[in-house]
Amino acid sequence: MADQGGSAHGIARTSRVRTEEQRKVELDKIAKYRELEDQVRSGVARGDTSPGLFQLTSKLLRLNPEYYTVWNVRRRLLTSGLLSKSSAASSPLTVSLTASPTATTTPPSAALSSSSLSATQPSPASPTAGRSGTTADSPAGEGKVSAADATPEAAAAAGQKKDFDVLKSELEFTIPLLLDSPKCYWIWSYRLWLLQQVIDRLSVSMARRVWQEELGLASKMLTRDRRNFHAWGYRRHVVAQLESPRLGGESMVEAEFEYTTRMIRMDLSNFSAWHSRSKLIPRLLDERGADDSTRKGFLDEELGLIREALNVGPEDQSLWYYHQFLILNLVNPVGHPTLTPAFSLEDRVTYVTREIQDIKELLEDYDDVKLIYEALLEYTLYLGQLQGRKLDGAEKDELAEWLQKLKKLDPMRNGRWTELERECGLVEMEAFET
Repeated sequence: MADQGGSAHGIARTSRVRTEEQRKVELDKIAKYRELEDQVRSGVARGDTSPGLFQLTSKLLRLNPEYYTVWNVRRRLLTSGLLSKSSAASSPLTVSLTASPTATTTPPSAALSSSSLSATQPSPASPTAGRSGTTADSPAGEGKVSAADATPEAAAAAGQKKDFDVLKSELEFTIPLLLDSPKCYWIWSYRLWLLQQVIDRLSVSMARRVWQEELGLASKMLTRDRRNFHAWGYRRHVVAQLESPRLGGESMVEAEFEYTTRMIRMDLSNFSAWHSRSKLIPRLLDERGADDSTRKGFLDEELGLIREALNVGPEDQSLWYYHQFLILNLVNPVGHPTLTPAFSLEDRVTYVTREIQDIKELLEDYDDVKLIYEALLEYTLYLGQLQGRKLDGAEKDELAEWLQKLKKLDPMRNGRWTELERECGLVEMEAFET
C-alpha cells in the first residue's frame, strides 16, 4: 500500500510501496509483539509474580516504552518479592491488563525491533539477568544470611545490599530506553519511583551515592541537549533531593550557580540556564551573607554579563528575559527578590537610566530588532513609574518614534502598539476611536 504524499512540518513526504515480502516481515513482528503482550496479560490475570513475568515485561517495554500499564506491573513485581521488604506503596499485583488489545498503546510495525521475539514463557525458576533489565546479577548466595548469622543487623544489611543491586539494575535498564525515547514520560516516571525507593529502602550513604550518579546523568543529558527545559527541571529536582536532610545534604547553590555560568558561556541562548540562574541568585546572596557593597558589586557583574551578551545577540529573547529580571529588582523590589535592598530611589533611577542609555546605543548597529524597541518602551515607562511622574515631552517623542518602528517590524501587533500610544497619551482619544 502506498503512503500518501504531502508534507509535515515543512518536510516533503515521499511515496513508498512495500513489497509483499516486507509486508510479511512486518506482520510477523506484529504477531510476535501481540503474542508477547498476551503472555504478560495472562501472567497478570493469574497473579503471577515470578521472575519469568518480570523478564517478559522487560522484552515488552524495550519494544514499547510508552506502555505505561506494563511499567505499573513492573513496579508491583518489584514490591511483591524482588525487593527485600514491602514499602507503604507496595500492594498485591492487581494491575488490570484484561482490557482489549486496542485499548493499549501499541507501536507501529516500524517501531518494532528487527530481531525476532521469543514467545516462550520463561520458567519461574529461570535465573534473572541484571544487565538485561531484570533483577541484579549476583553470585550464588550473595545477599543471603545463614541461620547462624541471622542477626537483625546482618539481615538488614543483606536486605539493603539486595535492594541496592535490584534498584541499580533497574536504573540501568531505563538508560538505553531514555536514549531512544528521551521525552517518554513513563520512563521518567518509573525512574523517579525507583529513586524514591532508593531513599526509602537504603542507608543514607548508599542512597546519596545513587542520587549523585543521577546528577551526573542529568549533566550528560544537558551536554547532549543544553536547552532542554525538561532536563533542567529534572536537574533541579535531583539537586533538591541531594540538599535534603534525608540524604544528609547541604547547600549546592554555589556549585549550581557556577554550572549555569558554564552553560551560558557555551550557549548564550540557553533560556533555561538564565532562568535557573535567576532562581539561584537570591539564595546565593543570602547564603554568602553578602553586605550592601557586595550586593552592588554582584549586580554590576550580572548587568555587565548580560550587556555583553546583548551586544552580540540582541535578537535573543532569553537574554532580554534575564535583563528584565535584573531591572524588575530595581523598579519593583516588592514583587521580586530584592538583590540590592539598601539601594535608595536615586540609586535605582541612576541604574535604570544607565541601562536605557546602553540599550539606545544598540540601535546604532541593530535598528531592525524589535526586542530592543520593546525594552526601551518598557524601561522608559518603568522609569516614570519609579519617579512617580508623567512622561516629559522628549520621552513621549521617543516613545512615538519607537512605536512607529514597532508597527513596521511587527505589524501583526499593530492593535497593541496603537493601544500603547493611547495609554501614553501620544494620540487623542478621537483619533484612536476612528
